Amino acid sequence: MAESINDVKHRIASTKNTRQITTAMQMVSTSKLSQIQKHSVAYEEYVSRVKAVVMHLAQSHLLDSLNSSSNANSQKNGKTAYLVVTSDRGMVGSYNSNVIRETNNFIKEHTPNEDDYIILAVGSNGADFYKKRGANVAYEYNDVSDVPTFKEIQEIVKTVTSMYDDGVFSKLYVCYTHFVNRVSSTFRAEKMLPMDSEAFKEDASNDIKPAEINAEYDIEPDESAVLDVVLPQYAESLVFGAILDAKTAEHSSSSSAMKSASDNANDLISSLELRYNRARQAAITTEITEIVGGQEALKH
Repeated sequence: MAESINDVKHRIASTKNTRQITTAMQMVSTSKLSQIQKHSVAYEEYVSRVKAVVMHLAQSHLLDSLNSSSNANSQKNGKTAYLVVTSDRGMVGSYNSNVIRETNNFIKEHTPNEDDYIILAVGSNGADFYKKRGANVAYEYNDVSDVPTFKEIQEIVKTVTSMYDDGVFSKLYVCYTHFVNRVSSTFRAEKMLPMDSEAFKEDASNDIKPAEINAEYDIEPDESAVLDVVLPQYAESLVFGAILDAKTAEHSSSSSAMKSASDNANDLISSLELRYNRARQAAITTEITEIVGGQEALKH
């Protein structure tokens, strides 16, 4: 019985240590979530402005004429690329499994033939998943900062757009987890390339309604000069916004997962303490019984 009590006591101490770790990790994730939300709020206004301008151009069919003339080389391949944003670490609940599952469903719906698509992975979890299953992982970027900087994302955008211009793929979707609030996130797959009017029809996440947009433009010095400035900004803003959004959802998921782990540890500690008290009580009762029995034996 004494050994059993010691075992339970050891499990209580071990679980309390685990609770301390998960509670600390929850506090860290919550702090990171607060930091990145401040960046996200400020960035949303910029993104909405850039999207509005590009949507104007799309409705004016300037993007369609640009794609037909300048992207002929990229259209030869015909493959679709999926830029999948996951985390580089674990202990984020179902964050990674959800975005990978939803991405796989999206891929099956749009490109069921494995030879027709490639994977561009941002985050080691997604890269490892697809490489283990023999998928064509054409690009991998790991160790994105907890609060990503625009400079980081420019490297990703530059590589991806170069691959598109070189004809590695002809269509690109950005697949990531959209942060709704601290208890809810949703999957998104946004078409980034080619930048044409069709891309905006597929972008269900757009908050700007076509009815609010006036598509008439007076352009100076010319169309190509405007597009040369606006389109790179749009590509960068879309990818940066997606990764920033995904990182926000990641920190939220991590915070929730660590809170659940701490709550489970509390429940386990309560259960173990009850078992420990019962075991002690049983041991004390046994000892008292043995003492009383010994005294009665001495009387005879």
